[in-house]
Amino acid sequence: MILAVLNHDYHYETENMCRIFFPNEKINLVYERGNYNENNVVETEIDGGIISVSCDINGRHSERKTDASAVENKELETGRLLYACLSEITGCVPPWGVLTGVRPSKLRTKCIREYGEDEAKRRFEENLLVSTLKTNLAASVSKTESEILSLSKPDSFSLYVSVPFCPSRCSYCSFVSHSITTPAARKLVPEYLDKLCEELEQFGKIASQLKLKIESIYFGGGTPSVLESSQLDRLCSQIENSFDLSTLREYTVECGRPDTITLPKLRALRFHNVGRISINPQTFSQTVLDSIGRQHTVEQTLSAYRLARSAGFECVNMDLIAGLTGDTVENFKESIDTAVTLAPENITVHSLALKRSSELAQSGADVEDGDRAVRMLDYAQNKLSGSGYIPYYMYRQSKCVGNLENVGWSLPGRECLYNVFMMEECHTVFAAGAGAVTKLKEPNGDYIERIFNFKYPYEYISRFDELTDRKESIIDFYREHI
Repeated sequence: MILAVLNHDYHYETENMCRIFFPNEKINLVYERGNYNENNVVETEIDGGIISVSCDINGRHSERKTDASAVENKELETGRLLYACLSEITGCVPPWGVLTGVRPSKLRTKCIREYGEDEAKRRFEENLLVSTLKTNLAASVSKTESEILSLSKPDSFSLYVSVPFCPSRCSYCSFVSHSITTPAARKLVPEYLDKLCEELEQFGKIASQLKLKIESIYFGGGTPSVLESSQLDRLCSQIENSFDLSTLREYTVECGRPDTITLPKLRALRFHNVGRISINPQTFSQTVLDSIGRQHTVEQTLSAYRLARSAGFECVNMDLIAGLTGDTVENFKESIDTAVTLAPENITVHSLALKRSSELAQSGADVEDGDRAVRMLDYAQNKLSGSGYIPYYMYRQSKCVGNLENVGWSLPGRECLYNVFMMEECHTVFAAGAGAVTKLKEPNGDYIERIFNFKYPYEYISRFDELTDRKESIIDFYREHI
């Protein structure tokens, strides 16, 4: 596809709008009109006070024009015209309208603060072309997030612990994780844990020196429960020895894969006061599980859930994904219904995002028409809200089927605090392990600085001293910004 950006600099907005409708199309930007030698061409232009958009896609044509002097925001209006043209050509009406940002609920909060509830709603629906269902969803998330964010203080921080190992790699996964079944990955684990414990100790000293108060802990990956119970015990013990946990509000371990969950592991976590875990089926259809390389059964999910309850876990999350290969709307509805029947405290509903590094993308698979995923998420929203769940956090990803969203649903009062703290970047997050990114948040402002760890475990181990050196900047950051 050729995207011509003529006499304006809104290339980022127009390219993102094209990606909403054609997420896997290669888009070539040009800045002069000419012989494009391409069947699919989108032209966007501001000339003589007129904003114009012309689209020729697969033999279909659509165009729109408007007087630039009559609009307040030319960039937004260009996006609106392009949205109208592409909707006409494709027959697709993405429910988030011209919104392309990662955090629509944050924008909704900003609009409410500036204009009030009614005007914020009007701007979402009329200016940004967001559907009423998604407008209401953003408003609900905004309300719950605001209550959680009030818990965060200038001296707050959270801790993220990366365990980048899995029992196997799912076809849709783009995370930096290694299959623990390979000899090379297994060999790395002991030394990786040594370095991880050392890094946790370093962060503990920094937190103590700065008199920071820990709010939440989150083990992610990968699949943290791929570790043995003794290894989980060691990590949790290291955290207890390194940090003052007297202010800790929440402790989560994302167990994830049901086939990694055993009673000894659950008991080890409960012994260290881990209060929240994730058991992620992704789907309750065995056929779909097989097609995505999940390598566990539906029964193993149900068994792991029962085991967690028997071990005393009173806050459990389950992830489901809309738009998986081979899934149908009816099967997805059954998955949602099954999850609701089990009644975990949290149910997170993701939309499939086909990232470049995933097996699906590398095999040439394509993101399907988003209509199916739209119907899946509409059902999830109606079913979950009608079953006592409230949406408490939301984010969006690039190359997401249907330009849709990921939403965390919770029973009232059982929201995952870390998810909100992390997504809304309200305080510092110290992140330990391979692929982890520490985010330093200015205590009384919005400025954020990032410190990146090496992505791969072998790099993390071999270049660990460099990470230690990078941490020296944390004290300087706080001295400068307090």
